[in-house]
Amino acid sequence: MDLHEDARSQQDDLAQLRRELHREPEIGLDLPRTQERVLRELDGLGLEISTGTDTTSVTAVLRGEGAARDSAQPRTVLLRADMDALPVQEATGLDFAAANGAMHACGHDLHTTSLVGAARLLHTHRDRINGDVVLMFQPGEEGWDGAGVMLKEGVLDAAGQRVDTAYGLHVFSSMLPSGQFASRPGTLMSASHKLLVTVHGEGGHGSMPHRAKDPISAAAAMITALQTMITRRLDIFDPAVLTVGVIRGGTKRNVIPATAEFEATVRCFSDDTAALLDTTIRETIDGAARANGVTADVVFENEYPVTVTDADETAFGAEVVRETIGEQYYTDLPNPVAGSEDFSRVLAAVPGTFLGLGALMPGLEPHTAPNNHSPYADFDPSVLSRAATVYAELAVRRLDRFAEGALR
Repeated sequence: MDLHEDARSQQDDLAQLRRELHREPEIGLDLPRTQERVLRELDGLGLEISTGTDTTSVTAVLRGEGAARDSAQPRTVLLRADMDALPVQEATGLDFAAANGAMHACGHDLHTTSLVGAARLLHTHRDRINGDVVLMFQPGEEGWDGAGVMLKEGVLDAAGQRVDTAYGLHVFSSMLPSGQFASRPGTLMSASHKLLVTVHGEGGHGSMPHRAKDPISAAAAMITALQTMITRRLDIFDPAVLTVGVIRGGTKRNVIPATAEFEATVRCFSDDTAALLDTTIRETIDGAARANGVTADVVFENEYPVTVTDADETAFGAEVVRETIGEQYYTDLPNPVAGSEDFSRVLAAVPGTFLGLGALMPGLEPHTAPNNHSPYADFDPSVLSRAATVYAELAVRRLDRFAEGALR
């Protein structure tokens, strides 16, 4: 099977599909137009398709017909693509830019398109596929825990038996050269946590702060103290990042309000540090509150766990890229990435790996190009055929290895 050659013949069609998906981004767990388009693209491929009950997910099962397929209990591989966009006003100036206040600023339109391409490749060569493939088209990755919802809906058992291994990939508009794949065994991406703080003071006149209890200055003290806490209470070799992205309080410059609020994202790379953060964040905020004569309500919630890849599956993924795309197109990441992924829930349930893929636009530099989530982020569509190839090859070759008794 020359899947890469077949994928290259799809490149123009895939690029057009990506443009159409990009033009109509949808946010969260409810993506009706995106779901409709995916279903249309999968129609006629002989797949067993189901849709979500609590989300507009699409799960498609391809039954391989290879001679080595064990029909009594076939082995199963899962391939995942996320489909949702972000609440970002696009500023790329593309002729297919979104105009509805949302944007595929993280490249999920490329993920969806690539998995559609892989579905076509697998359909064409299903007589050589020695097992079953579950295609997981997932809404709600951007903070909605769509993977968790799909796990509850039974995506891992969609083929009639638990999937044996799972693979996903993610494009990047910066950091990596276009077409370059990368991953690492073990800890790949951080856990994410949500921090919400409401500071309760006493309102008053801005000219007489001693007659009030200022929640804004107290919130500022808390934010500064939290940054110091990160550098003084945590192990430098097991780090964390805390970024305040929202702060609210007040209605007029000469009025001290009664309350102020701030919200932060917190990232770390181990369960031990996550537990320590829960304690030390509360202690730090409480200390700053008492020093400023106010009180504070603190919500610290775990969102996504650490993304941990299986060492054997990661080595296998690297091998697939090197043999099908080229030796020079795979690199080992020296360090984990501080972004987070709900695909971590899938990898916590079954062994697998997650690959990064550079989609840097021509003429840009990896370390200065607009990065994922930027309103200026753009992605090189030429990587679509490579991504489709690697998705399909991961499934085909892994099922071959199962048939041969290799790996596990």
